[in-house]
Amino acid sequence: MTWDDLDAHLDRVPGTVSAYVGRLDAPPTWTRHADAGHYAASTMKVAVLAALHRAAEAGTLDLDAPVPVVNDFASAQPGAPRFANAQPYDNDDAVWDRIGGTASLRWLADRMIVRSSNLATNLVLGHAGLPAVAEVWALAGARNSVTGRGIEDFAAREAGITNTVTAADLAALLGALATGADTPGPLASPAACATMLDVLLAQEHREDLAAGLPTGTRIAHKNGWVRGVRHGAGLVLPDDAPPYLIAVCTTADLSDGDDQVEDDACLLLAHISAQVWAARHQL
Repeated sequence: MTWDDLDAHLDRVPGTVSAYVGRLDAPPTWTRHADAGHYAASTMKVAVLAALHRAAEAGTLDLDAPVPVVNDFASAQPGAPRFANAQPYDNDDAVWDRIGGTASLRWLADRMIVRSSNLATNLVLGHAGLPAVAEVWALAGARNSVTGRGIEDFAAREAGITNTVTAADLAALLGALATGADTPGPLASPAACATMLDVLLAQEHREDLAAGLPTGTRIAHKNGWVRGVRHGAGLVLPDDAPPYLIAVCTTADLSDGDDQVEDDACLLLAHISAQVWAARHQL
């Protein structure tokens, strides 16, 4: 396979397929529409995670202090009614089981990534704040990504307030965490960056990028999906080659059904991931 071959294959896919592939602290090896904007889906949760840890390091939040678990949030649209999440669209009943009680921000942040809980995301975002998430994107060097609202904030969505990512910006964010785990960087201390990478390594939704890798390959990653959208961004850690970044964003109605594992978008991301893995020594 050559990168031109992969591009030719993706040219036949309806919609927009964006990609960024490369080593840390180096120009990318392959990009495809890497600055094209896509609805973020759950990939924005990585920026929320970083904003939370930055606040903890600044001393404005305590990750281990209990906070109320509620399903009631202020809209990002001024004057709009408060909104709530719908449990059928979430991925983690464990968070919902705690409504009316408390949980630590650390636990909620873990569930936000590991199970991609929407309810946990809005709870964490309510404490970290949208301005802190915007600061994370800026510090990571992102140029086009915006986190403008919480998940299922439909009043804000109707007002044009949305969450947007690009493949290049997702790679920049993960790259900042990866390099920051070794040397002090703009996002957080090495210890905090390493902790965040550990959370991303534990991510349980492995049906797209991870599915294209050999069993047991470590990948610190986050994916996101709604109908017509499937994204995956990760730091792959081979045993026999240097780490590399891969981010793939698709806006195309490729799914034949609701099965998250077998749908065509997942298979497409897995195919791209497998092709990049095969070229890992030449990146």
